[in-house]
Amino acid sequence: MAQVTDPEVLKFIADTEAAYPSEANLATPEENRMYYDAMCAGFWAPHPEGVAVLDIEVDGIPVRKYRSETSGKGAILYTHGGGFVVGSLDSHDDVCAELAAATGAEVWSSHYRLCPEHSYPAALDDVEAVWRKLTADGRGAIVIGDSAGARLSAALCLRLRRVGGPMPLAQILIYPGLGGDKTLPSFVENAEAPLLRTVDLAHNETLYRGDCQDKNDPELSPLRARDFANLPPAFVVTADVDPLRDEGPAYVEKLRSAGVEATWRNEPQLIHGYLRARHRSQRARDSFAAIIAAARAFLA
Repeated sequence: MAQVTDPEVLKFIADTEAAYPSEANLATPEENRMYYDAMCAGFWAPHPEGVAVLDIEVDGIPVRKYRSETSGKGAILYTHGGGFVVGSLDSHDDVCAELAAATGAEVWSSHYRLCPEHSYPAALDDVEAVWRKLTADGRGAIVIGDSAGARLSAALCLRLRRVGGPMPLAQILIYPGLGGDKTLPSFVENAEAPLLRTVDLAHNETLYRGDCQDKNDPELSPLRARDFANLPPAFVVTADVDPLRDEGPAYVEKLRSAGVEATWRNEPQLIHGYLRARHRSQRARDSFAAIIAAARAFLA
């Protein structure tokens, strides 16, 4: 495993593990969510000035809308991570507020039904419903997701290609897990990586898949799709010290082979979940700036 030596990242790891110990991932869903929510609250940053927030529901799905004083440059659907088990509108609230301020886009943060209470395809159904509401006025929008939210964002693109509907202008995937076959080197090299281990991934995958017997269903596992043509351009960012690292470039290569514009950026020394470190680590700060720059370019 690549070793983390950056003092700022090491401090972030220690602070995260103090609030959200590794065993929380394998605890009951209720205990896991309690730990996770407390940890996220500890890293929460105040919203930039001038960002207005409105909570709504779309077909019963909680959605939080963010508008800055310069909003009007398209829209973003943000789908949060959390292994399909944890995460909420609150867990990624500050990230979405900062995206709205930095891009000038209206950001919709979508919640979705969580596992184990609701397995595949419930979460994707929810994200699709919110996407259709967001784009009903005909405006262009992009999708951004981190971790499990990145998987849902990629899956949404595949579903929209299949069933029809407004296609995202682009997909920005942040340390995505895309449902591959787990034979890529990073799953071995980073099996015991800080903040995300392969045992955690296997546990969450079982919960997410539920009764779905077709592990090659592309909307369940986007990396297993047979056809990557006519999908939106992509900007994929991975953390180097993360078992999921190699799924990012594998997805990018499949898109490129199908003629889709795709860019991969890997972040040395960073670990899964580093978005919460963007005010504590220069490396995470630089990565978030690159994500914002990509969003602006896609929305331009």
